[in-house]
Amino acid sequence: MRRFGMIGLCVVLAACGTAYQSPKVRGGLTDGTRVRVVPVNAETTLLANRSQYDPRTLPAIFSTGAGAGGGLRSSGALPDPVFEQTSPPSSLETRLPPQADPGPYAIGVGDVILLATPKAGGTVEELSGLLAAQNARQGYTVQDDGSVNIPSVGRVRIAGMTVEEAEAELFQRMVQSQIDPTFSLEIAEFNSQKVSVGGAVSNPAVASIRLTPLYLDQALAAAGGVTAKDLDYASIRIYREGALYQIPLREFYARSGLKRIRLIDGDSIFVDTEYELDQAQSYFEQQITLAGFRSQQRRDALSELSTEIAIRRDALNEARQNYRAQVEFDAVDRDYVYLTGEVERQARFPLPLGRQASLADALFEGAGGIPLETGNVREIYVLRASDDPREFGAVTAWHLDGRNAANFTLAAKFELRPDDVIFVAEQPVTRWNRVVRQITPSLITTGARAWAN
Repeated sequence: MRRFGMIGLCVVLAACGTAYQSPKVRGGLTDGTRVRVVPVNAETTLLANRSQYDPRTLPAIFSTGAGAGGGLRSSGALPDPVFEQTSPPSSLETRLPPQADPGPYAIGVGDVILLATPKAGGTVEELSGLLAAQNARQGYTVQDDGSVNIPSVGRVRIAGMTVEEAEAELFQRMVQSQIDPTFSLEIAEFNSQKVSVGGAVSNPAVASIRLTPLYLDQALAAAGGVTAKDLDYASIRIYREGALYQIPLREFYARSGLKRIRLIDGDSIFVDTEYELDQAQSYFEQQITLAGFRSQQRRDALSELSTEIAIRRDALNEARQNYRAQVEFDAVDRDYVYLTGEVERQARFPLPLGRQASLADALFEGAGGIPLETGNVREIYVLRASDDPREFGAVTAWHLDGRNAANFTLAAKFELRPDDVIFVAEQPVTRWNRVVRQITPSLITTGARAWAN
């Protein structure tokens, strides 16, 4: 029995030298590293998030669409081959439409005019239709042939005339019809000259041109205003008579003169929020189609627009595929945090582009969560080395105690920084089980040898 006791003691001593050593986070000075353990709460979370960090952003090829860069011409050769620059979208070229002065408003097909006549008796009462127009506020619509049909006067062509010219024409026709030409003329509804507004506006609409000029800022206001939030990624595009013009939204707000661009009949306005011309293309195609391809110039503009977008889209797709290949082969600089300890997957977690990542993101997306059988939710640490050269070797261990599940809301607010190490300790029973698994083979081997001897 004494012999077996000595054998058992030797076995235990031999096993202890090779037993599993559990990693831990210890405060103070350990092996030349100064570690400060800070519990994670609402106040310390704000303190940890104060450290400056600007997330890396996606290359410009992912924020630039097929419409960035050059533009359409009303005629001539196709655009030059595209060279995709990585400069920010604020470098978008400004192309202003030429100044327009169509002159006084000309009555057109669809407009509704009102004739007001005196109520006094006399020959004017013969114009029952005119009296009805005055009393009931019923007007006369300019028909497809450009004329209005007035009782006892007949059809009078007034399309293309100003209000003064139309009054003169009606005056002559009433005199010829031997009717008292005492009347006044006004336009009740403006339906012949319109400007369409679409894209990133509150209420896409069609704005009517009236007696007074219609300016760009007024048309946008009629559509509820621009809804784009990021001025660097938005522009106003104007399609006019076969040519496409563009104004970066930031420049539109900065230069007051751009707000007073006068619009003319047939203009189409599209507020583009991400320099993607795909939506603008469909919008302008519809406008061109509704116009009936009134000229070869518009057909050329549509073809040129489609060709330019196809060229730019192919170039962008190729650049984006090249970037994805570089990411796949780890040839792109990225920021990472590292996951270790009792997590489902010990891994290197890339910080997202263009936004902050939280401790919860890394735990549940990068690490796959904490295994309940082995992980100790009481001891979750974010190890962050000091970036001050004077504190080389100093580490802050932000400690999250997850025994209270409500504390995981702090994990969703705790922002990560490059090279953070997330460590989850093991449960005590897990540590003991691993020691036993290492000791058991030693006991069997040592006992067998002792028995053989």
